[in-house]
Amino acid sequence: MAKSIAAVFLDGWADWEAGPALAGREWLGGGETIAVTLDGKPVRSIGGLLLQPDQAIADLDPTAADMLVLVGSDGWAQQGPFAPVTAALRARAQAGKPSAGICAGTLALAAAGLLDDRSHTSNSLEFLAGHVPAYRGQAHYQDWPCVGDGLVITAPGTAPIAFAATIFRTLAPEQEETIAEFERLFALEHRAA
Repeated sequence: MAKSIAAVFLDGWADWEAGPALAGREWLGGGETIAVTLDGKPVRSIGGLLLQPDQAIADLDPTAADMLVLVGSDGWAQQGPFAPVTAALRARAQAGKPSAGICAGTLALAAAGLLDDRSHTSNSLEFLAGHVPAYRGQAHYQDWPCVGDGLVITAPGTAPIAFAATIFRTLAPEQEETIAEFERLFALEHRAA
């Protein structure tokens, strides 16, 4: 079944963090991808790609997409927290709709209070606490490649495949065999020669 993903990109977004989850969803039957920026203007990735967004965060219906993905960028640490992003995340949580953050995208989840009472991960515990003074989830932090509870998914920037697979499991749990094959194929790169 096709699922929609709204992905929020800031200037300097990390190419490798977005790719597996957005392109890989084709394995699950495709679906719409909505590219969102803070102001609706184009942003450039770390790798130099210019992304033309579909809309600004203020124009996004926060609960319309099946998944909201916060793509990592140093911009989250340098400019956050962002009131429209926080409002969208809280509205999704209240509606029981999942959101996912990778790398510095986890800072927005922390700023929205969504990591205070649930298991989560990020680049490090110090990274979260150092950038989000209101963060209260230290006791729930786990040093894992990805943590998801069905409503909130978090990962460090070094785990884009685990992040994608956890998103897929949340969106399409009935597709476990396909998701496991996705993980297996990417893991082949790291097998012993």
